[in-house]
Amino acid sequence: MNEMLTITTDAGRAEAYLTRPDAQERPGVLMFMDAIGVRERTKEMADRIASWGYVVLLPNVFYREGTVAELAPDMDLTDPEQRKEFGEISGPRVKAYTPDLSNPDTQAWFDTLGQYASTPYGTVGFCMGARLAIRAAALHPDDVAAVAGFHGANLVEDDAEDSPHLLLPRTNADYLFGHADNDTMNDADAVAELERRLEQAGLTYSSAIYPDAPHGFTMADTSSYQDMGEKRAFAELEPFFARTLQR
Repeated sequence: MNEMLTITTDAGRAEAYLTRPDAQERPGVLMFMDAIGVRERTKEMADRIASWGYVVLLPNVFYREGTVAELAPDMDLTDPEQRKEFGEISGPRVKAYTPDLSNPDTQAWFDTLGQYASTPYGTVGFCMGARLAIRAAALHPDDVAAVAGFHGANLVEDDAEDSPHLLLPRTNADYLFGHADNDTMNDADAVAELERRLEQAGLTYSSAIYPDAPHGFTMADTSSYQDMGEKRAFAELEPFFARTLQR
């Protein structure tokens, strides 16, 4: 079962993809898109997670900039040059989506998810979505039991008071991270600092750098896709959610 919903926020109306195996109330998963946006590929990924027994909500967090259709890439992202060109379009959107916008939005996503799903909740994010997945857990520490992030970007920003890694002590979730190898947006030093903060907060976690996996390795509709990395991500995510959400 899947459908496109319209969620009313303080800033307007946002589309969100809701997918679930049936009409039963099941644990909810809030899935955060990458910088490219909600599209067939991310819907497929949401459907895959839902097939494990969850209600998955995938919102268009860039709704202030346009609808899913209006923001859809009009170029071939499997071509490295065109993928790079689209990055110049999506980059400003990512930078503009600051916590003062994302936090109220995330509350609206949770309010909607709660109409269809039960707690505990999980969050999962890809690219910039990994940041949002952590922020969501900090907003609802009593409800979010699991946070996963793959090829996350800018998880550690030492010059930012609201850096995601500084929010970890405010959460009660278990964590799963699959990092891209040699990622300029999340380098080895950042990964080490993230793990240090997880340890310091006393949180249960798994964090690994996937060998030779480029940033965006789960996205099969782009030139960044890596089959081995994508398979590993979902092979680790399924038992992680089973352990943390299906208690």
